[in-house]
Amino acid sequence: MRAFARWAVIFAVCASAWAGAEPVHAQTVGYNIRTGDVWVDTRLGEINDYGRRYRDPFVSEMTGHYGAPRSLVLDLLDRRGWAPADVYFACAIARALGIPCLDVVQRYERNPGQGWGNLAKQMGIKPGSPAFHALKNGAVGTYDRWGYPIRIDQRTNVDWSKHGPGQGKGAGGRKPEQQSQGGKPAHADHPGKGNSGKAQGNKGNGRDK
Repeated sequence: MRAFARWAVIFAVCASAWAGAEPVHAQTVGYNIRTGDVWVDTRLGEINDYGRRYRDPFVSEMTGHYGAPRSLVLDLLDRRGWAPADVYFACAIARALGIPCLDVVQRYERNPGQGWGNLAKQMGIKPGSPAFHALKNGAVGTYDRWGYPIRIDQRTNVDWSKHGPGQGKGAGGRKPEQQSQGGKPAHADHPGKGNSGKAQGNKGNGRDK
């Protein structure tokens, strides 16, 4: 009985130390961002999975399309312990509003407990607003570039372990049957046409100050 009690105390101390070692802004397993929009929440969960599986293409998307400085993206992922979906959403909000990603990061870190949904609303991105639509459209463009076309509010779930880079896709990550003779995606498997290119923000907004 004494041995059991001793091991229980050791386990509790170790569990406490482990929890205390977690980065302040790191997300737990079973990512749940709760923006208030089911479609956005689903996409963010998938983007989080993509970012963990395919780090380099994810970082390239954040820097090349969303204009975030590479140094900022790597700092958030490596030193500050941000989940990929957090990095994506901060940069997506910034692009929809035409401001640097760093501005959104700093606002979030002042009060991370408020959640992304509340922060987005405070910054003027409310469900149904033009800015919120631009935010959604940005995800459509990202999925296009990652080789899996979708539509806004389309009910679909993407398993990136089967559809990510190097999974037997054609050029750009698309399945061979998804490309027409002219080289454009035929969207045979996924009826949602991509809208990449729309809702363009100011490129380079997230450059270091």
